[in-house]
Amino acid sequence: FQKHAGLAFIELVNEGRLLAHASKDHVVKVANEAEFILNRMRADDIRKASEFEQLSAQTTVERKGEEQLCEHFITAARQRHQAIASRLQEKYLAMMINDKTAYLNSSRPFWKLDPWEDDLRRRRRLIRNAHGTIHSEATQKSSFNGTNDDLITGVIQEENLLKQLKQQKVQNFNQTTIDEEDMLQIDEKDLDHDFSGPIRFSTDCSLICGTAVVRGTLAITHNAMLFDADEYDDSFSKFDAKMFPYIDNLHGKWHFTEIRAIFSRRYLLQEKALEIFVSNRTSVMFAFNDRSVVKKVVNFLPRVGVGGRYGLPQQRRTALASPKQLFRSANMTQRWQRREISNFEYLMYLNTISGRTYQDLNQYPIFPWIISDYESEKLDLNSPTTYRDLSKPVGALNPTRKAFFIERYNNWESDTMPPFHYGTHYSTAAFTLSWLIRLEPFTTFYLNLQEGKFDHANRVFHSIPVSWQNCQRDSSDVKELIPEFFSLPEMFTNCNHYKLGRTEDGMKVDDVILPKWAQTPEDFIRINRAALESEFVSCHLHHWIDLIFGYKQRGPEAIRAVNVFYYLTYEGTVNLDSITNPTDRTAIETQIRNFGQAPSQLLTEPHPPRNSAMNLTPMMYNVTPEDVSMIMKFSSNAPIIHVSANTNPVHSIQAVVTISNKHDFSINKYHPNAGGSTQPYSDGSQSPTQQQAQLPLSMDSILGTVKRTAFD
Repeated sequence: FQKHAGLAFIELVNEGRLLAHASKDHVVKVANEAEFILNRMRADDIRKASEFEQLSAQTTVERKGEEQLCEHFITAARQRHQAIASRLQEKYLAMMINDKTAYLNSSRPFWKLDPWEDDLRRRRRLIRNAHGTIHSEATQKSSFNGTNDDLITGVIQEENLLKQLKQQKVQNFNQTTIDEEDMLQIDEKDLDHDFSGPIRFSTDCSLICGTAVVRGTLAITHNAMLFDADEYDDSFSKFDAKMFPYIDNLHGKWHFTEIRAIFSRRYLLQEKALEIFVSNRTSVMFAFNDRSVVKKVVNFLPRVGVGGRYGLPQQRRTALASPKQLFRSANMTQRWQRREISNFEYLMYLNTISGRTYQDLNQYPIFPWIISDYESEKLDLNSPTTYRDLSKPVGALNPTRKAFFIERYNNWESDTMPPFHYGTHYSTAAFTLSWLIRLEPFTTFYLNLQEGKFDHANRVFHSIPVSWQNCQRDSSDVKELIPEFFSLPEMFTNCNHYKLGRTEDGMKVDDVILPKWAQTPEDFIRINRAALESEFVSCHLHHWIDLIFGYKQRGPEAIRAVNVFYYLTYEGTVNLDSITNPTDRTAIETQIRNFGQAPSQLLTEPHPPRNSAMNLTPMMYNVTPEDVSMIMKFSSNAPIIHVSANTNPVHSIQAVVTISNKHDFSINKYHPNAGGSTQPYSDGSQSPTQQQAQLPLSMDSILGTVKRTAFD
């Protein structure tokens, strides 16, 4: 018993020891699992607490932003209602005093150009300017002689001017009264339409108006679009207070039913702006942060495309189409060729689809100089010598000046800046303001640009013949015209009584000096428009279109045509978003504003001519040998059966390929030094090497020897 009991006790002790170790292991394992679960739960609690804090912070920021946006819209609504009340007050005051006696006795009315456009997109109406002034503080003192005789003479002339003005008022009273009744109408949409409802989309943007860029917020509801300027922005407080009466739509709203057309636009050469045309025959332009925002805005606006005038589908993709796409798809070129529309209307169409706009003075519509004779007593519109050569840019009309520009281009030595013929442009904000300096709102914009002072009288636009002469001889003046030269005689008269001073020879520049063949501004407009619509211009206008909008705008054809401008005037040459240094970006933007902007290129092949029965001859412009289009060399004397030219600037090599009836082909590449000056022999002749250097095309010496034996 003792033996077996001892063994049993030992076995029991061993089993107890094993059981204790197993229990210990189990307890440790369970404890570890519990600790792991607790740590995971603790981590989940920390993560959830962090997410809750982030969500709370984000919600707080969103609520704060929504509150600020609501406060902004409430403030903007009050300001908009105040503006409407002010307009209604002006309307009713005008109605109460708008009788014939008060009209005729108003000795010094002020006028401004109405942004209203007619069917041809002409702005030709003047309306009363309640904020008008003679800008006496802007007068250049150096332009006055300062004698009492001048003051007395000025008073007498002013009295005579007022008498003439009063007589003119008597003649035009009835028509003016009708026009004013139309212009004084306040859109009842401002009071009747329901703009309530949630905001579907809002974004920061800038309102572009003349030379002003106003930052604000564009909001879109289910049936309307609203813009409200940010009056708390630093740039807003820096505006000259005199400009505000001429900046429309600081707090504007437009019902969807008013939107007639939407065009994609550039701003500072960047594809990030929209111009929206509305039913009251005006437009508004906005610049956004990037192209993606532009697409979002168009998607929230109604499907109107670019309107129904150009034969294009009224779809959102049409509003976002490029100028080249619009040109290819529209039917306006064919209508112009068939003479269904006028030259003026066609040029306005090209300006419109290429991005030119009345809203941005840096991209104002461009029209050509048409007449070259401003000295004759009578003008013969049937004579070719009356007209400017439309196949050449303004800078190449004078052979001497043309040679100067070619020499500048050929001798350009900068490695960082591409060569150019012209350091100035044919269209800038400064040029446009100079043309329209006698009309508001351009006078105020001009003074804002000129630090509040009129320029010296010699530099103010005061004579059409002198302006044409400057475009022929001044190396820094190659500007073209604007549409108002064909539609707005008031731009030549000082209807707001500004004191623009005297030139160095003592001549007053209040009114513009007209050509001898025009007795009045109305005569000039009528004759200039008749010249634009003449048969001669109709037959040659496509050449000028090639220079401004077409294949001679850029690339080797522009070099041959002496039509290359500073590189920052062309689209696609700079991406502002890639410039991270604010100072560098500001400098580039300033250059773009000052050097002008070329319109978007619409076509890369010659523009088709207009249908005409007129017999065209190469000698109409006294063509010289230097104007020969091209001289090519061929690998054989066999007749040429096919010619194909590749002048697209996107390709690295531009060439002309010819094929003969013997299946020989030749390739003539564009010579980089075409049009350059050469030194002749002592007897005046040129060496064969020099003559070859002048050819715009040179034959490929390798490919020219290749002969194809099998052609399809």
